[in-house]
Amino acid sequence: MIESSSHIPGSPPQLSWSAIGRLIRLQSQTGTWLLLLPTLWSLVLAARGLPPLHLIAIFVAGSFVMRSAGVVLNDLADRSFDRHVTRTRTRPLASGELSVPQALLIVALFLSLAGILVLLLNPLTILLSPIAVLLAALYPLAKRIIHIPQAMLGIAFGWGTIMAWTASRGALDAPAWCLFAATVCWAIGYDTIYALQDQEDDRRIGIKSSALLFGSSTWLAVGTVFCAMLILLGLAGWLVEIGWIYYAALTGIGWWCLRQAQQLREPVTAPTACHLFQQHVWVGAAVLAGLIAGFLL
Repeated sequence: MIESSSHIPGSPPQLSWSAIGRLIRLQSQTGTWLLLLPTLWSLVLAARGLPPLHLIAIFVAGSFVMRSAGVVLNDLADRSFDRHVTRTRTRPLASGELSVPQALLIVALFLSLAGILVLLLNPLTILLSPIAVLLAALYPLAKRIIHIPQAMLGIAFGWGTIMAWTASRGALDAPAWCLFAATVCWAIGYDTIYALQDQEDDRRIGIKSSALLFGSSTWLAVGTVFCAMLILLGLAGWLVEIGWIYYAALTGIGWWCLRQAQQLREPVTAPTACHLFQQHVWVGAAVLAGLIAGFLL
């Protein structure tokens, strides 16, 4: 039974809707959008226009449940670190408001919902789906091993483009891999900006991040991966012979991304880094609009 009251000290914490909502970041869906938008790019590109509504609905719902499962897995892996980071110390697992068994139950529920959604897709997409779960579980561990864990996040998010393409086409083609690689580059860029919020805490507790690796060259690294993203998106469009308006949209997006990278030449505050990160929802939306317009106008 889910209660709203606080638990008695020394007893197992009680589940509450408030704690569950904060655990899955219900109040902030930026991550869901950043996972969803590349899958919509893939659906539009594969359909050469507007994709079937049932596929849109499945991937919208799937992005929400997989992102929710992903952040719970992240918090399970990072709960001991989160207690020492200013921004994350009040998260339900780090603070003890929720227990590990409760979090495991919640993540199992979301993964079950994701499994039900996948069963509505074709056999190839079903075969590819366990990789998505594996990637979601590997990302939190990457922060302990590699200096650019943001690349693992990009691979996890980019896998949605592969599944969306196979759900639409029943096969894997070169444009899908271009979108996958573009998503990886994009995620390295925006998540490096996000990591700027926690640089000092990450350095102190030994967490690896691209923001620490790149240091004063962060602006250059971010600008480089954004350029790579745009080139790959352009190549994906060229392979399917999309209209010129798509490239006009990419040009505008490129100007905006490089302008953002320029802002990183000077130190930015944590709120500014968060704001710059959140703006990438609009970057993804602009790419989607350009794809639709490139086919329909």
